[in-house]
Amino acid sequence: MATAAVQHNVRDQVAPEEWAIRVDLAAAYRLVALYGWDDLIFTHLSVRVPGPEHHFLINPYNLMFEEITASSLVKIDMEGKPVMGPAMVNAAGFVIHSAIHMARDDAKAVLHLHTPYGQAVSAMTEGLLPHTQTAMIAAHELAYHDYEGIATDLEERERLVADLGDKCAMILRNHGTLTVGETIGHAFLRMYFLERACEAQVHMLSAGRDGLCNPPQGTPEKVAQQTNPQTTRMGADMLAWPALLRKLDRIDPSFRE
Repeated sequence: MATAAVQHNVRDQVAPEEWAIRVDLAAAYRLVALYGWDDLIFTHLSVRVPGPEHHFLINPYNLMFEEITASSLVKIDMEGKPVMGPAMVNAAGFVIHSAIHMARDDAKAVLHLHTPYGQAVSAMTEGLLPHTQTAMIAAHELAYHDYEGIATDLEERERLVADLGDKCAMILRNHGTLTVGETIGHAFLRMYFLERACEAQVHMLSAGRDGLCNPPQGTPEKVAQQTNPQTTRMGADMLAWPALLRKLDRIDPSFRE
């Protein structure tokens, strides 16, 4: 009864457009947990709230990702101050996400992870290698940002934005992975490809570097043309994301509360 009351209260206080993206963001948190990409409570996903205020939604810092619901998300401003919801949020999450949301109007959703595979590739000098189709899909949108310590320094925001540029994915050196998108589904699909590429690379290199098969000349560029942002967004929003929501609904639809 208490959960239902909270859900009803939040839903009544926000516009339908905000409620819809709350549901999608809660779904993304649940999917991160489902795929084993979470890191206890220590990573973060965010989405820009429609409107001129530059508010965004992020997770409360005391919940596991499989506990996140649409109502439990915290709405904060660009100074990190809560607008709606519990006051405790991840300081590093605020620094990283506010930087990108302020600089990129198209980066309405931002996902950041610390998976073992993503961290492993982030520690490799060569970064992501173009030896698999999945890596070629991810690589043409990929930027890199050097490690500066735990991201609680507001001054790092400028360098994060500069390194990301107009790309939509980034490897944070010695740290993890990050993707952005105009929708949560688009950012999630980008993260799926990036994480799968990192996982494949770790397995590939564990067998040794001798005998690696380089892709034929010109094929990475061809894959980049075949997976342009418009095509991948259509695939994400119309096909992959609705299918992922159906998957969650079959497992546990409480993310919608």
